Amino acid sequence: MTVLNQCESQDSFLLYNEDMILNVSGRCDIVAFFSEWFMNRYEEGYVDVRNPFYPKKVSRIYFENVDAIVFCTKNPMPILPYLDKINKPILFQVTLTPYHSDIEPHVPDKNKIIEAIQKLAVILPKESLYVRYDPIFINDRYTLEYHIKAFERLCERLEDSVSHMIVSFLDDYKNVQRHSHEIKAKKMTEEDYEIIGRSFAQSAFNHHMTVQTCAEEKNLVEYGFIQEDCVSKKIAYQLTHKKFKKWNARGKNCQCVEMADIGVYNTCAHLCKYCYANYDEKKIREWMKQHDPTSSLLIGHLKEDDILVERK
Repeated sequence: MTVLNQCESQDSFLLYNEDMILNVSGRCDIVAFFSEWFMNRYEEGYVDVRNPFYPKKVSRIYFENVDAIVFCTKNPMPILPYLDKINKPILFQVTLTPYHSDIEPHVPDKNKIIEAIQKLAVILPKESLYVRYDPIFINDRYTLEYHIKAFERLCERLEDSVSHMIVSFLDDYKNVQRHSHEIKAKKMTEEDYEIIGRSFAQSAFNHHMTVQTCAEEKNLVEYGFIQEDCVSKKIAYQLTHKKFKKWNARGKNCQCVEMADIGVYNTCAHLCKYCYANYDEKKIREWMKQHDPTSSLLIGHLKEDDILVERK
């Protein structure tokens, strides 16, 4: 195995900031399926991450260099027993949508997820816990009226636990195209966006919450949404008392700060039809079989010809 330090290469993927926020994870649901592995890595003090675009390049992240952790999941239950062991600032984002098994085949019962969110609210400060109603699409089953009632009910149940909601709309990812005959999404009109904007803003207000969109052209601020980012510079500073630059790898509408994602694409067994991170579902079972809770990598192990780089 080749081991390089940061100064030995000028390649762009080997140059990093000294400050770091860990994203756990935008590429897969580590919390739901790999919490044991994550805690093993945390307790051992480092995690290895294979570059998805240069598979031989592996960056090693030492937790002593991590300023904060952002957890993103559809199921926070597996990590609840471990949170008191994590001595880092945490921002927790739980995605909770009202779809059934036709769209979300393996997501746990939503009532149990709501209970888990309520438990998180006891552990974390209210400003460190967001719920994402994401993504929104409409079809014959999931109508505008359906979403309006579902969002209102969600705000009602989480009023004492959550102060901020994030919503977004369906994007045309490869996986969405593959499942278009099941999703059967209708094209949303300007009137649809206005109805959602006004209704969701009113529900959030009624239950002492704020609501924002996530990197959308239509940010719905004219209907009462706030204009904010999911992990903004302000939030990052509140968590770490450090300043972070914008995450340039994201789209033009995203102003979130740069984070280090430790996940692996095509490893989420929720198999949601709208998922962007599973673009080759045939690999999911194969890759998950390669998961070893004791490995430094989420999938597989280090190889002799890997180039290992410490990420600062």
